[in-house]
Amino acid sequence: MNYLAHIYLSEEVDELKIGNFIADSVKGSKFAHFPEKIKDGIILHRALDTFTDKHPTVRMSTHRLFDVYGHYSAVIVDILYDHFLAKNWKQYSNIPLFDYTQDFYKLLQDNFEVLPKRVQNFLPYMIQDNWLYNYATVDGIGKILYQMDSRTKNRSRMQYATKELVQYYTLFEEEFTSFFEEIIKYSSEEIQKLNY
Repeated sequence: MNYLAHIYLSEEVDELKIGNFIADSVKGSKFAHFPEKIKDGIILHRALDTFTDKHPTVRMSTHRLFDVYGHYSAVIVDILYDHFLAKNWKQYSNIPLFDYTQDFYKLLQDNFEVLPKRVQNFLPYMIQDNWLYNYATVDGIGKILYQMDSRTKNRSRMQYATKELVQYYTLFEEEFTSFFEEIIKYSSEEIQKLNY
């Protein structure tokens, strides 16, 4: 799962959302200086990643792309799953997706000094192009994949993965829907363990 799913799975706890969002930019044990609840969000993110990587449904989605994209397949599936969350947002939240994304960007801006440098650097572009909202369209996902491909100097060929998204759209959507029901439950249990 990519950014939108991690934020959503933090429920309505702002600090968990921040920690869950920044976790990929915090390596190893380098989260000791963060406030306690943000640390919990980083821990939650890692638990969700482990659950996702081992899940048989996610592996089916990844396997479908593996021959073409190799080890980048898992990254692509994370982004595709965010597409289906954004596209079907009304099934998961009463807050319109646009409003939800704007509220989240404001939360990040209000806590800018806590964010890792890498996140501070890309945040203006994320807000300007409203990445989270634009996940809802195939074109929006195409732009994200293009940007990520350019970061790998086009080695990943991720920018072409919208072809498989369109080709196997129904299958990917069914797999996402089935998996997401399970991870919502898992995340809720993990948050309870953190005493929220």
